[in-house]
Amino acid sequence: FSFQTGAGGTSLAVTQFVRAMMAERSVVGSFALGGITGALVEMLEAGLFRRLLDVQAFDLAAVRSLAANPNHLEISAGYYASPWNRGCAVDQLDCVILGATEIDTNFNVNVTTGSDGIIRGGAGGHSDAAAGAKVAIVVTPLRRGPWPVVRERVTTVTTPGETVDLLVTDAGVAVNPRRADLLEKLSAADLPLKSIGELQALAGEPPQRPATNSQIVAVVEYRNGTIIDVVRSIN
Repeated sequence: FSFQTGAGGTSLAVTQFVRAMMAERSVVGSFALGGITGALVEMLEAGLFRRLLDVQAFDLAAVRSLAANPNHLEISAGYYASPWNRGCAVDQLDCVILGATEIDTNFNVNVTTGSDGIIRGGAGGHSDAAAGAKVAIVVTPLRRGPWPVVRERVTTVTTPGETVDLLVTDAGVAVNPRRADLLEKLSAADLPLKSIGELQALAGEPPQRPATNSQIVAVVEYRNGTIIDVVRSIN
């Protein structure tokens, strides 16, 4: 079992649940990947993972572990996720837990801009991990304040929907129709399954989209070098 998650509150909570399940079932994972947190360091030290592959340390616990533990390995960004590296780490992932600023009914994910169109930051390995992992799970609330997270169309496409397998929200779980195998298994697991269209309807309509003009202020370059979206200046 190989696993990656982020450093946000939801990701840390998921890590604790995964830890409990692995301990209960005596599962020892091959590696945990990514930005490494203290929670993953604790799992390594508890014998739940054999290795940590660290492309970025998210906290001081991860920094101290990297300096002291020979099973906590520093890796390059190229080894982590380069599509030109046939042995890159993201392609060995069983599961990745990802966040979203927005996700649309085609499972496209935005982590580049807010719903107001303002750039929030770089995407990191979001699209790389989604493309490489056997199961890519996006975990997000249905709404953030006045803004629905699940919507008909994202403001900016960061990660193409064809690489996202599951959406988990506080109102239910949606399976990408491309993953009929997952839908079959989850249907037998007594989970609150909904279509992503149903989740979008529950999230409601967003306020008016920000008015933009023709000036391009940023481009979204996918991992293979293609441009999949642009960010335009707000009026």
